[in-house]
Amino acid sequence: MIVFDLACSNAHVFEAWFSDSAGFEAQRAAGDVVCPACGDTKVEKSLMAPSVPAKGQATAKDVETAQAATDVIQTLYQMRQQVEDNCDNVGENFAEEARKIHYGETEKRNIYGKATKEQAEELVDEDIDFGVLPWTDEEEPDDLN
Repeated sequence: MIVFDLACSNAHVFEAWFSDSAGFEAQRAAGDVVCPACGDTKVEKSLMAPSVPAKGQATAKDVETAQAATDVIQTLYQMRQQVEDNCDNVGENFAEEARKIHYGETEKRNIYGKATKEQAEELVDEDIDFGVLPWTDEEEPDDLN
C-alpha cells in the first residue's frame, strides 16, 4: 500500500491509500477518488514529503487504520451530501422549525440545521423527534494530514 497526498481543484489537500500508483490512476479515471471536503473528483497528486518509518515499514494494522479513517471521512461526506440533497437547511432556526413541524404549524418536511445543547434538551423534553449527526466541515479533512 502507498499513501498519496492529493489535492482537488478547490485546493483541498487530503491523504488516501492505494495499492500502487496504477491503482490510484485507475480509481481516479473511474471517478472513485473524491475530495472528502467538497466532493470534487478532479483530484491530482500533491507534493509530499517521503514517509520514513522509524522502524521498518508500516504494519498492516497501520495501513488498515489509515484506510479506516479515510473510509469514515468519505462516509461522513456522503452522509452530508444526502442530507443536503434531501433536506431543507434551516440553519440556526432548527429548534423553532422542528417545533412548527411537530405542532402542525407548517408542512411536514425534512430539515437540518444547528441547535444549541439547551435547545436540543428542550426538544427532547417536548418529545420532538430529531437526530444529531456528525457533520464534516470543509476544513476538517485537511486537519488530518
